[in-house]
Amino acid sequence: IVEVVAKLKELGFEVVSTRGTAEFLKKRGIVVGVVNKVYEGRPHIVDLIKNGEIDMVINTTYGGKARKDSYVIRRTALNYGVPYFTTVAGALAAVMGIEARIKGEISVKSIQEYHREIT
Repeated sequence: IVEVVAKLKELGFEVVSTRGTAEFLKKRGIVVGVVNKVYEGRPHIVDLIKNGEIDMVINTTYGGKARKDSYVIRRTALNYGVPYFTTVAGALAAVMGIEARIKGEISVKSIQEYHREIT
């Protein structure tokens, strides 16, 4: 997650996370905002999604309470059209796409063109 968050911040995005993740990132030199888990009380991530303050959710869960929270977070993200990633690999791919889009490095090719390039 360090690489994902560092890249998002480099691209100018504001990042918020739960306390534990924020502490983990801070130890690695990355400062982010803090938001409550749903079971910790309001304001929490679902509130921020509903208020239009969140543009992307990366939610890797561990433990019973986190898995329970993940359902309402995922459902809210879906209802509000917010991209939702459950793996760091998926989030990294998305961030790489965002970076390419910002830098204007995206082009469209047919699958046949890609195949020709690798053979």
